[in-house]
Amino acid sequence: MTALADLSASEASDAFRSRQLTPPELVQAVLARIHDCEPRLNAMYRLHPEAAMQAAQASAARWKAGNPLSPLDGVPVTLKENLYTAGDPAPIGVATGDLTPKTVDSPAAARLREAGAVLLGKTTMPDFGMLSSGRSSLHGTTRNPWRLDRNPAGSSSGAGAAAAAGYGPLHLGTDIGGSIRLPAHHCGLFGLKPSLGRVPIDPPYTGRVAGPMTRSVRDAALLMNVIAQPDTRDWMSLPAAPTDYAARLEGLSVRGLRIGLLTDMGCGLTPEAPVQEAAHQAAAALQAAGAIVEPMRSFMSAQMLDGTCLFLEARSNSDVRAMSEAQRARVLPYIIEWAMWRAEALSGPQLMAGYAQLMAMREAAVRAVSAYDFVISPVAPVVSYSAEAHSPTDDPHRALEHIAFTVAYNMSEQPAASVNWHWSDDGMPIGVQIVGQRFDDLGVMRMARLIETLRPAQRPWPRP
Repeated sequence: MTALADLSASEASDAFRSRQLTPPELVQAVLARIHDCEPRLNAMYRLHPEAAMQAAQASAARWKAGNPLSPLDGVPVTLKENLYTAGDPAPIGVATGDLTPKTVDSPAAARLREAGAVLLGKTTMPDFGMLSSGRSSLHGTTRNPWRLDRNPAGSSSGAGAAAAAGYGPLHLGTDIGGSIRLPAHHCGLFGLKPSLGRVPIDPPYTGRVAGPMTRSVRDAALLMNVIAQPDTRDWMSLPAAPTDYAARLEGLSVRGLRIGLLTDMGCGLTPEAPVQEAAHQAAAALQAAGAIVEPMRSFMSAQMLDGTCLFLEARSNSDVRAMSEAQRARVLPYIIEWAMWRAEALSGPQLMAGYAQLMAMREAAVRAVSAYDFVISPVAPVVSYSAEAHSPTDDPHRALEHIAFTVAYNMSEQPAASVNWHWSDDGMPIGVQIVGQRFDDLGVMRMARLIETLRPAQRPWPRP
């Protein structure tokens, strides 16, 4: 029998409707799971058990009266620390961050409250969100539930660990270079980086999106139904799309669809054999189902990746330069070195040259993917790395060499998702990435759902 904390969002909603379960019972079970696992995982920044139980009781009354606010009424959800919630500070993972409580909800948090979802609390993230790691000067080290000596990746590190460990079915992360898809790959989840503006975010920034991290595509679709609504605070917010993601998820036929298979970006870290093999296996399964699979050459260059890295270094350098020496001493030394080692002496023309490479990468990604209905690739070049590492290389001068498979689609505004395929010999999940045309978030989710039906048998979720 499935433990209550492991119920999917759709299962919980059905149980509420049939009165086999109440929201307070589910929330209590999830809080107990968090209590049992949290000393080892360190995935939660703030937890609000009393407020969550009050929200669950109010939801129970609505279900009893036959007036739920949405299918997610009463379903537990966590949000990444940098997705503002009224009453909570958002120090963005750094020990010197602002601890002033926010006065309003972010767009996604507001939509979730309006839908009756129970906001359990906030998940951890690394310093400034600029690490693909669970390391933070404020939060400490967040660990991977599959193996506690392994990294959950980041920057949505707490969301990834929480989802894999069963801290409820719904989790929301953010992604500017791979920060949803990388933890999804390393934690065995489904993670969607939507088209830019599909899920409004505040404050908006180039390439930055919010998206679901869940154990199944269906739960992510239910979450997208709620959070993919326009909000004027995000000046890149897309117009309302009358799409029921959950209702249209099933039934994709790939017969005749052209699938690009991209297993080596030609820059950044050399992909390990197991991650390449997972992408090949997924593509072969799609080909057996009738798709036309074609090997695809990389559109990336070392210059594009380095220029993008330089732009991101310069962005964080401005934050570091504004700090006092005492403040810098409290930030992870890795972050300080990464933000200072070359950006400190960066000239205006050099910065613009880096930005030009970022834009060239954006153009190349859109053109390359436009030749196909979908592209399949690895998510990350590595299967796993140490929980104590700040990145797969653990070298601040090579801090972002692992994002070559993911970062281009942030800047090109295209939807991309990670869905688990299978596991490595040492028990770590391996995901594959699905990339679609701009604004085809539904198509990417439908393809991910199909891959769920084609992939090898999945393992039981971990019990850290």
